[in-house]
Amino acid sequence: MASQSSLVGAAGEYHVMAELLRRGYIAALAPQGVPNADIVVTDVEGARLCSIQVKTRRDLGSDGGWHIKAKHEGIRANRVFYCFVNFGKTADSRPTVYVLPSAVVAKVLSVAHRRWLATPGKKGQPHKDSQMRRLLPDYTKTSGPTNNPYTAGWLDKYRDAWHFLGLEPD
Repeated sequence: MASQSSLVGAAGEYHVMAELLRRGYIAALAPQGVPNADIVVTDVEGARLCSIQVKTRRDLGSDGGWHIKAKHEGIRANRVFYCFVNFGKTADSRPTVYVLPSAVVAKVLSVAHRRWLATPGKKGQPHKDSQMRRLLPDYTKTSGPTNNPYTAGWLDKYRDAWHFLGLEPD
């Protein structure tokens, strides 16, 4: 039986695919096990190709973020993108999609994680490193507001930013 999280993940992939097809792109699910790609996308002529990794969440928890592994700090390919999908609190909520280039995701994860490691925990103890990261809409709680480029609103310019895929005709 499929877990709730795998169903939500699949729903996110199909939602992104539907949005791409609706916009006139050719999109298909990548075969299972392909690293760094859930969806492959091209323009109608087949002249421009990119891959998309989809991260999906329901609006549960307090930080509004997505789980992502440390390996994504090293993915900085020009034609690799992420779609972060938030399905909201209920089945009637309108999904939100943020489209980010892989280099942006890598930088945000790297900078935010270094800041988090350098910030003492609630009892003053050092944070322990792990292979998990969080892509957050606001990193103020985890790494403070001072000199923090990723405070509330930093993610807004990526909302429905399908143009970042670079598949529009010249």
